[in-house]
Amino acid sequence: MSHFFASIVPWFIAAAPSRRLRCVTLSVAFLSVVTLAAAAQTPAGADLERLANGVRVHRGDQTMEITTLRDDVIRVRSWQGTSEPENSSWAVLPEALRSTGQATPEPAGFSTGKLHVALGPGLMFTVTDNIGNILEQDAEPMVCRGTDFRIYKHRTRDDHFFGLGDKPGPLDRSGEAFTLWNTDQFGWQESTDPIYKSIPFFLDVRQGRTLGVFFNNTFRSFFDFGREKADEYSFGSVDGPADYFLLYGPTPKQVLSDYAWLTGPTPLPPLWSLGFQQSRYTYSPESELVEVDHRLRADKIPTDVLWLDIHFQKNNMPFTIDPECFPNFPQLVKNLAADQFHLVVITDLHIARQPGIGYDPYDSGVAGDHFLKMPDGSTYVGTVWPGPAVFPDFTQQRSLAWWGSLYKPFIAEGIAGFWNDMNEPAVFNTPTKTMPDDVQHRIDMPGLLKRTTDHREIHNVYGMLNSEGTYDGMLAARPNERPFVMTRASFAGGQRYAVTWTGDNSSTWNHLRMTMPQLMNLGLSGFSMAGADVGGFAGSPPADLLTKWLEVSAFQPIDRDHSAKGTRRHEVWVDGPAQEAIRRHFIEERYRLLPYLYTTTEHTAHDGVPMMRPLFVEFPEATTDGHPFDLEAGGSEFLVGPDLLVAPNPSPEEIAPYEVHLPPGTWYDYWTGERFERAAKIATRDLEQRDQLHSVQPLMITPTLDALPVYVHGGSIVPIEPLTQSTEETPKGPLTLRVYPATDRTTPCTGEVYADDGHSFNFRQGDYARVNFSCALQQDGSMTFTVAPQQGRFHPWWTEYRLEIYGWTPTRHTASTDSSKLPLTAAGSAWTVSFPAKPNGGTVQIQ
Repeated sequence: MSHFFASIVPWFIAAAPSRRLRCVTLSVAFLSVVTLAAAAQTPAGADLERLANGVRVHRGDQTMEITTLRDDVIRVRSWQGTSEPENSSWAVLPEALRSTGQATPEPAGFSTGKLHVALGPGLMFTVTDNIGNILEQDAEPMVCRGTDFRIYKHRTRDDHFFGLGDKPGPLDRSGEAFTLWNTDQFGWQESTDPIYKSIPFFLDVRQGRTLGVFFNNTFRSFFDFGREKADEYSFGSVDGPADYFLLYGPTPKQVLSDYAWLTGPTPLPPLWSLGFQQSRYTYSPESELVEVDHRLRADKIPTDVLWLDIHFQKNNMPFTIDPECFPNFPQLVKNLAADQFHLVVITDLHIARQPGIGYDPYDSGVAGDHFLKMPDGSTYVGTVWPGPAVFPDFTQQRSLAWWGSLYKPFIAEGIAGFWNDMNEPAVFNTPTKTMPDDVQHRIDMPGLLKRTTDHREIHNVYGMLNSEGTYDGMLAARPNERPFVMTRASFAGGQRYAVTWTGDNSSTWNHLRMTMPQLMNLGLSGFSMAGADVGGFAGSPPADLLTKWLEVSAFQPIDRDHSAKGTRRHEVWVDGPAQEAIRRHFIEERYRLLPYLYTTTEHTAHDGVPMMRPLFVEFPEATTDGHPFDLEAGGSEFLVGPDLLVAPNPSPEEIAPYEVHLPPGTWYDYWTGERFERAAKIATRDLEQRDQLHSVQPLMITPTLDALPVYVHGGSIVPIEPLTQSTEETPKGPLTLRVYPATDRTTPCTGEVYADDGHSFNFRQGDYARVNFSCALQQDGSMTFTVAPQQGRFHPWWTEYRLEIYGWTPTRHTASTDSSKLPLTAAGSAWTVSFPAKPNGGTVQIQ
């Protein structure tokens, strides 16, 4: 018996034909599926109908349809009876949902060119790649209890799971179980579940092959990655469709690209959103915000954004301004802009139930019938910050547009961005912390069946729809300006409309530790632009904790210092000059790195690969058995873009030395230029062989308050700009290109810089600048550095390049272009040479 049939015979036996499958929709995306031998037939008692893009199988009154959207994405739909269910999604882009690929028939399934789907008994199936590796396999037929259902898949000890958004806990979800139900969880801890977001997408990494699974169901759902049964993982819901997509790599980057194709990438944000951001609950009255403005500029702490929490509003009523605490609000906004600050203000989604006082959000909402109803037709009322409040029905397109229109007055006054909070939705004084399940939503949106449903179906997408309305409202008011929206609650696909953060975290060393895996898993779930409240929201961080948090956050996508009312202040200067100097140093380094960070976000907007990423995303072959390299590093190390590795202390409150785990290849210390060489890690289970082969001295770091280990991958070219105090300030001086050659002379070093105006959509019409760089080590010991011709017509701020070359020594100490000789000088551990930046590029020869 072949290995393949040996693996599926027990699976066939376990498929009890009497098991009743629930009426659901299943969607699966893969890149390769194993072909069954010719002897394999259609499952007993089932009729197989061939489709151009897949198969449809009928068994009794159950139908399962498996189709290919493209050769690495497959969709599976299953339903009961003769009526096909609605073909729609709140998360999947319409063009992806309509996509269709070509299926090649096989004896018990089909292939796509990259995947093979093989059907078995009980309407179960297996997916394999072209050489027979099982990528996904049903462990048993779907289990149904009333409207509840659960889908079971085989799990091996080599499966490692990542994603599901900002769930607390380890980076690897293996052995854990989770619930997806957006919940306001102030002061959540490591064991708290659920919290704010529901992103039913995860990556299964097995022996170097990565499969993505997106469960397209908005009801309360559940994921078990081996906690109940070690040899199975499962997911399901209390109701709705069993609708999931499988996306095959085999690399993690390909899966992330597939997911971005399916649900949309994070759009290119405004440049200022990459700057340092200062917030507090709350700066009130306005004189307090002005003091912060002046101190930041006086102390030369680079900053781009100031935030206002709910107390700038009158009686906490959204879309109002407190005339007593903020008597000169329009002038305040202008003054902040003159000091090069962008102001972001909060707008919770509840609307105060205040009739008869001229409160336009309420009056216009009632007039337009935009608020949620109870089953008896009355308006639902819940208690939140302003007291009794009503809630928009974001499932109506016209209500979504009405919500967006509420932002026009703020935008006209110069507000730069908006913060959608409390949008799980959070409701006070209820056991569930949210509105009742029977609240009615009247769906009337393009691409969706017009109907009324209850809150159980919409709860998890409510926050995403809130941010969509805000985003669209900003676009309507400023069609050529990139919106900036931050949301607390969201769903898969929500990255199209808003950045996010991890909610009301705590001022503890453990929460600093948890920030790294949370943000990496958010990035793997589509939210590339994400952050955590620096210093912790709940509680008062001691000075050293705040300093270490500010160091790490300088290398994360969103760098926002935020704190709760009644806590110790978090501003950079609060703990005296020594702590302030350390904190300022790392914020300044973030600003020097802005060309690299902005270039990385521009790539994210195309390929979906997050700015902050686990090590296995860039180095899927870093271990000989294919297990994720992050398991070696304990989940605390992370990459910023493809080239920078940040290695914070995995136990940040401890002072003992810790080991930094660098992936295979050449690495340089970002701060000193020291070079390190590393080989691939062998299988962690083979301890004896590991000890024999790992002869390289471990890289041990003794923690100090003022240091954060950062490394640069050999073969990269990192763009650095002169220090500015905000992104509104034009850098003065050359664009520095730090060159880090790989030890292998056959490997060229490469890099790129992208620039545009930083705020508009003009880049879509070619108003951008993209310049690629490369260097090559020649046989005679010289180096050739090449600047490719600029792409795009934008005129960037720099007129000169300055090379800093590390890990290499010239033999003749000369440099030249085609037309002139250039001065080559030693500066610390680098060799430097400067030359004009020309649109048509050029070559520099260094000997």
